[in-house]
Amino acid sequence: MSDFLLELLSEEIPARMQAGARAELERLFRRAMETAGVAAGEVTVWSTPRRLALIARALPQATEAVSDEAKGPPEGAPDAAIDGFCRKNGVSRDQLELRDVKGRKTWFAVIEKPGRATRDVLAQAIPAIIRDFAWPKSMRWGDASLSTGSLRWVRPLKGIVAILGEELVPCEIDGIAAGYATLGHRFHHPGEITIGGAHDYAEKLRACHVIVDHAERQDMVRDAALRVAADAGLTLVEDEGLVIENAGLTEWPVPLLGRFEDSYLDVPPEVIQLTARTNQKYFVCNEGAEKDGAGRLANAFVCTANIASEDPSVIVDGNRKVLAARLSDARFFWDQDQKTPLTEHAKKLERITFHEKLGTVADKVERVAKLARWLAEEGIVPSADPALTEQAARLAKADLVTEMVGEFPELQGLTGGYYARAEGLPDAVAEAIRDHYKPVGQGDEVPTAPVTVAVSLADKLDTLRSFFAIDEKPTGSKDPFALRRAALAVIRLITANDLRLAVADGDLLDFFADRLKVQQKEAGIRHDLIDAVFALGNEDDLVRLLARVKALQAFMEGGEGGNLLAGYKRAANILRKEGYEPVETRIARTGEEDPLSLVDDPDLGEIYAQRGQNPAYDLEPAEAALVAALDNAEPAAFDAVRAEDFAEAMTALASLRAPIDAFFDDVTVNDADPVKRASRLALLARFVAAVHKVADFSRIEG
Repeated sequence: MSDFLLELLSEEIPARMQAGARAELERLFRRAMETAGVAAGEVTVWSTPRRLALIARALPQATEAVSDEAKGPPEGAPDAAIDGFCRKNGVSRDQLELRDVKGRKTWFAVIEKPGRATRDVLAQAIPAIIRDFAWPKSMRWGDASLSTGSLRWVRPLKGIVAILGEELVPCEIDGIAAGYATLGHRFHHPGEITIGGAHDYAEKLRACHVIVDHAERQDMVRDAALRVAADAGLTLVEDEGLVIENAGLTEWPVPLLGRFEDSYLDVPPEVIQLTARTNQKYFVCNEGAEKDGAGRLANAFVCTANIASEDPSVIVDGNRKVLAARLSDARFFWDQDQKTPLTEHAKKLERITFHEKLGTVADKVERVAKLARWLAEEGIVPSADPALTEQAARLAKADLVTEMVGEFPELQGLTGGYYARAEGLPDAVAEAIRDHYKPVGQGDEVPTAPVTVAVSLADKLDTLRSFFAIDEKPTGSKDPFALRRAALAVIRLITANDLRLAVADGDLLDFFADRLKVQQKEAGIRHDLIDAVFALGNEDDLVRLLARVKALQAFMEGGEGGNLLAGYKRAANILRKEGYEPVETRIARTGEEDPLSLVDDPDLGEIYAQRGQNPAYDLEPAEAALVAALDNAEPAAFDAVRAEDFAEAMTALASLRAPIDAFFDDVTVNDADPVKRASRLALLARFVAAVHKVADFSRIEG
């Protein structure tokens, strides 16, 4: 057994592509080994800006001999077809076998594959891995790039190290031959390094200022950035995405603290952080050493150098100048935008098309403003002032035409909120402008301020009903207008704020129902219980639906729910087996005349029995007990459902558990007397109907 090392050295690999490249390298390597019959066990893949490295532990020295077979043409096929089959599989005619396949003689080739040295397998696999590598973007380079058949790679490929144990794996691609040599850090050790194998690879690179393990570099960036901030009495604004990106940009990361001018702190902190993060990959800091970062933004940043400099201040000063230029641009946008009131900015929305069939963004704003005011005036969003709500809705999209949002689209809404405050608009209006896009994702904060809720809800409802009106509904995995996300946001707004909003449009209600099912499944609610409530239909209140689902789950988690379900399923099975149909259902289905109007009907007693009226026989004790229990439970469950006290409705149903069990133990349903049989089937139907007042128990598993 030997360890195998493969390093692919290149020009800088973009940080955002490195995680995918690691996964792709392992996938292609495992595929190649599996195809060759080599068991690849533990595989480690690392990345730096200049290299991808793979180490496969304990590979066998050789593959085992295997026997394979291939199906060929039928007997009597043209000689050319048979000869071609033989050439393809590397066999002669006398090695073919005739076998019967569905009554027809067919040629088969039995191919003996002898064992191969793993070194030879790797030598063949490495060029294929490199050529098959899938990058999000790739390039050709040099004179060979004139040919479309030349090698493509994310950046020019410079070298290959391929060592099995301590033996070189000889391979070549586009004039690049595998060897023992790689390069160290571009500045600290630009010369070649000779690698002995997988056993010394990481440590030899470390000695030459290259940390090849990306996870180790991430730890270095994270820990050092926290430390340099703490040493200055500050708190780093932690950003794991930035940690990963900085680790992907450096082979020897050295975080350094710098300062920028206090005057830039007049710009909103989110703008400063986004400027530093997006353009320069810098962390920012808060004042004070509290872990929760409660202090305001400090005039400090942490940059990550790729060199251990003798004079770090030179690096810091260079980064400070670049950041200052970026912050100066941001401050210019901030100052310029405020020279125009939001109402004037909003007029420019007429120039922006929202959708060719739905008009401009200004048209959407008009619809949202009217809907938001209606939500406030009707009390659907309690405590939302109608005038403030409409004002906020009319200004919510105004920042889309500002310089700041043009530079940083991520700040839409937030920027408008800052400008609203700077204008002296009411806090409720500024907050609504700032937060009206929320909630954006599953983990995002859900607004609770009344004016904000009304504007956010109106914005999303308008998007949904508008696109549904022009038949632009999501199909399959396609959802170009993010309507599923909008529906989930509406559901979260409604449920978090306990809003009673009926959805009149049937298609839209079904869409909300599907999204609610997804949301509740993700929240741990059993899918069958969701189906049991949704199957009742005729429900347009999402809060009420959800309350019923939660009450049903609590009921089923107790012992009484399971026992009642067993009784329900037994009753339903009997009714289904007997083909039972209540008289009222049959009349509604067929349109026939009510039999009770036929006084000479010979089966009048059975009809009365099916109507639940007292039959002309003495009820057995268990039968009478079930009737009495239903007399109590039915109105109690009905009243509880009407009062939306679904837990109480479940309690009413629970009172039926013991009577239905006793009924099945003591009473013969299929009695020889047709009147008794009809009465007892009607009683079971009444029991099933009572349970259905709360949920369709036929949808519940168990």
